[in-house]
Amino acid sequence: MTHTFHRLLAPLAAAFLMLAAASCHRSVVENNLAAQVEAQELIRSSQSWDGVELPDYLEGRPELVAMRYVFPPGQKLGWHHHVAMNYGVLVQGELTIIGLDGKQKTVREGEAVIEMVGTIHHGENRGKKAAVLYMFYLAKKDMPLAVQHPEIPLE
Repeated sequence: MTHTFHRLLAPLAAAFLMLAAASCHRSVVENNLAAQVEAQELIRSSQSWDGVELPDYLEGRPELVAMRYVFPPGQKLGWHHHVAMNYGVLVQGELTIIGLDGKQKTVREGEAVIEMVGTIHHGENRGKKAAVLYMFYLAKKDMPLAVQHPEIPLE
């Protein structure tokens, strides 16, 4: 009877040990992965960079748009305004945003910015390397991301 008991128990014990080892391995892997993930809030606000309150959400079905912009050194983007709320993160270089009223904000590498909505402004790269900007828009289908104002000359 002891021999039969051991013969039945041995495979169960082996299976238990394998499951325990796999569980320990999975816990170690999960803990290592969790240790590698870092979360950092870059920005949270209901105002654009110039202190103006953002408009209420659009009604209807949203269309979320993500864009990557690259501004070569010395490049100026023409005067424009946004209809949709948008924000972004500058991942390389620096970019200066200038409002028609003369207010300015220089966004540096790693910084987030909430853009003006309905306010005419332009951006320019005054730095020595390309500025790379990722922008995220809360738009609607067929809504322009920017409305250009070519009638306003750049200085």
